[in-house]
Amino acid sequence: MAARTGDQPGVQRRRGAALEATILDAVWDELAEVGYARLTMEGVAARAHTGKQVLYRRWANRAELVIAALRRRNGSIVDQVPDTGELRRDVLTVLRWMVKRSSTIGSDVVHGLMAEVPDLDPQPFSMMSGVMTTLLERAAARGEIPTAALPPRVVTLPPNLVRHEMLLTRRRPIEDEALVEIVDEVFLPLVHASAGRS
Repeated sequence: MAARTGDQPGVQRRRGAALEATILDAVWDELAEVGYARLTMEGVAARAHTGKQVLYRRWANRAELVIAALRRRNGSIVDQVPDTGELRRDVLTVLRWMVKRSSTIGSDVVHGLMAEVPDLDPQPFSMMSGVMTTLLERAAARGEIPTAALPPRVVTLPPNLVRHEMLLTRRRPIEDEALVEIVDEVFLPLVHASAGRS
């Protein structure tokens, strides 16, 4: 009797990492063909030759599925936190990585994901807080700033402002000048003012 995968007869059963890789590759093919607005769990499942229940066991919705595909394709900033020896350069590196990633996936996907943020697990977005905390702790250890114990809104301000640019201005790509302004004119002055009050 032929092996089955999900509802698809005659397809070799795949499990674990092999199945997940097939599904996440199918996500990109679907995005390229139909765009984010028309992407469905059913469409991805059909392209991956599996059942949609297999997807729902791993991801709660299409946004989580797309984020997983994005991580597989481009990696995560958590795995490549910059360490240039200077806080300013570190933060700019993170912001430039964000812009490069958004340019890779396209504005359609970026805006689609942002529109569905309320339905998402907050963990992927909280990761950036950890990245920024790491940069600030290193800077404090080097003596660049008095302390890394800053208000959470200050810590996450640069990536949040970049997301704001992506969502509201719809500039693609965001100009590097805007990133420099975020760091030099907003973030670093706030860091030094907040650290001075701590």
